Amino acid sequence: MNIIGVNIKDNPKTYFFDSNNINVKINDLVIIETEKATQIASVTKLDVQNYDRNLEIKKIIRIANKKDIQTNNKNIQESKKAMKICKELIEKYGLDMNLINANYTFDRKQLIFQFTSDNRVDFRELAKELASIFKTRIELRQIGVRDKAKGIGGLGVCGYELCCKKFLHDIDSVSINMAKNQGLALNPSKINGSCGRLLCCLKYEDCDYCEAKKGLPKVGDMIDTEYGKGEVVSVSICERKYKVEIPEHGVIEISLEEQDGSKK
Repeated sequence: MNIIGVNIKDNPKTYFFDSNNINVKINDLVIIETEKATQIASVTKLDVQNYDRNLEIKKIIRIANKKDIQTNNKNIQESKKAMKICKELIEKYGLDMNLINANYTFDRKQLIFQFTSDNRVDFRELAKELASIFKTRIELRQIGVRDKAKGIGGLGVCGYELCCKKFLHDIDSVSINMAKNQGLALNPSKINGSCGRLLCCLKYEDCDYCEAKKGLPKVGDMIDTEYGKGEVVSVSICERKYKVEIPEHGVIEISLEEQDGSKK
């Protein structure tokens, strides 16, 4: 099998399919069959070797033709109309929902609405009315603020496109300890992303910082040095150095690497 990776609109997760002996190229639009519906997807990877061998790999149906693309464009326009109607109904029922987007599957067997809310929402009546209007299966999917950022996109504090929009398939949990490990000031404006949650990139180097911190003291620790006992006043994790304030000598800087080297 020649395995390719594809992405479905507004979903950065990569799905793996057999190319079905069809000569496809990056960015080609192809028709695929998922568990729930027929979809149109964009080819993002070719000749994939690293994938879960336990997955059931289906074959792509075909490269999207002119009629398929016209159908997809029509679905996009109809989705925009559906979103407008849904917003009006949300107001009618007085629901605490912030509608993010609406999308038809390619075969129009399902219409999916994504929304955010701080609370659990009883949308049964809304779903019934939507189903009666659009005559298809309705799915109202509550998503978190991270998923909202992934769906909408934007630029991060680094100036690049948001990682969750560009390449992150699954959003990992990020903890405040990761920011502490990197010695960052715990200022929300510095360590939070566009979604208001901790930056996903805090996790990228967390393992390296944890490894680099081994053997380093913490700020406030009282330690013995060759110059006497003193208090650790600062720590540079990347340089593996720390400064100690010793009453008789003032502040001295100690390099862990040099210290380790002198012991050999």
